[in-house]
Amino acid sequence: MDEKDYASEEEFLKDYDSSQFEKLSLTADMAIFSVSSENPNNYRKLSKKKFSVLLVKRTTYPFKNKWCLPGGFVGIDESIDDAAERILNRETNLHNIYMEQLYTFGDVKRDPRMRIVSTAYIALVDKNKLEDCLFPNASWFSMDILEDEKEIQVSFDNGNEQFSVIISKVLKSPTSDRYQYIIKKDNHLAFDHAKVIVSGISRLKNKISYTDIVFNMMGEYFTLGELQQVYEVILGKELLDPAFRRIIANKVEKTDMVKTGGGHRPSVMYRYRGHHE
Repeated sequence: MDEKDYASEEEFLKDYDSSQFEKLSLTADMAIFSVSSENPNNYRKLSKKKFSVLLVKRTTYPFKNKWCLPGGFVGIDESIDDAAERILNRETNLHNIYMEQLYTFGDVKRDPRMRIVSTAYIALVDKNKLEDCLFPNASWFSMDILEDEKEIQVSFDNGNEQFSVIISKVLKSPTSDRYQYIIKKDNHLAFDHAKVIVSGISRLKNKISYTDIVFNMMGEYFTLGELQQVYEVILGKELLDPAFRRIIANKVEKTDMVKTGGGHRPSVMYRYRGHHE
């Protein structure tokens, strides 16, 4: 059948019938990461850094009583970025933190209610410095990550609950270095949020080597030892001091402040150079 010849776009839109298409819904989900100190058993040792993610316990079906990333539906009259900010404030009481789009997750059966596509974000914060209070059903979980060529295992612990997920890694093509993630074991996280978390960790690992993104997790002042621990926790490996100093040489500046106490030798405090350019 020949298409109708319209005189203008306004005339076309007035006559347009959108009911011919099936509907889908859009959500925004946030993987909020932090690297922060845990109190050491020995006061003479440097506080151990832990990689953490913020999870919210669902109070309704589907996946009632399971943990998920903060998220929600995008309103018909708002942008995805605006929805992410709104949802972040509503579900965690957090605001004014670094956030960027991660990936769009669109598996057909990712939500049992209906066809729902999610635009996921990663957000970075120094949770030790937060002035905001989390809502009661939100909790920080520390993460221990074990990864090899075939799978990733992430263990979660918030002090009261512990669980783990296992994600299989499959190369998207023989000539690609990008992986498709497949959930192999997950009894505690809702939807496909295990894949979102692993994808966010992978993005952060990649970006930490060529951007200054890590400083969104730091306080205004820090020692080089503290900064090195954050790099090592995210990368999942120890860094030799000379290599680390080369990485951050042009990113930080020395201050006149010195950190003392706790049985440690005094350490010079640094700050991110980008705050002052």
